[in-house]
Amino acid sequence: MFGNPIQPNVTEEKWRRQLGEFVRSNQKEIAALAWGLHLENGQTTETLGIDLKPQPHFVYCPRTAIEQLNINANNHFREVLGIVENHNPEKEVLIIGIGAGQIKLIQYQPQPTPPECFEQLGVDVDTLVSRLEQQMSEQIQAII
Repeated sequence: MFGNPIQPNVTEEKWRRQLGEFVRSNQKEIAALAWGLHLENGQTTETLGIDLKPQPHFVYCPRTAIEQLNINANNHFREVLGIVENHNPEKEVLIIGIGAGQIKLIQYQPQPTPPECFEQLGVDVDTLVSRLEQQMSEQIQAII
């Protein structure tokens, strides 16, 4: 009756783990990117995302798309909506990872703060995007 526990799909777990490891190893650069994009876009209703298809790259996730996802999932993503709504870009980084028909929410408070990370790195947003997407392509295997 209780003989075989449900095993998580190895592919699903692999992309989540690899994405988490990528973010951990690039916290400062990602924080700088998030702040730089915030400066460029101002008060936007979009959240930074990482889409793993066809290869890992940064995207914007419009609030309307997150709201529709919540509706389609019978309100199972209302907590995600609350996190998005209360996100403070001056203190924390928020990213929605998209892969294997699922999402992974990544939120952290870097030390130093995102504005300080951006200032310390001293590079523009396009350079950060290029560097980070190259690293993602190398670190996150083609698993989807």
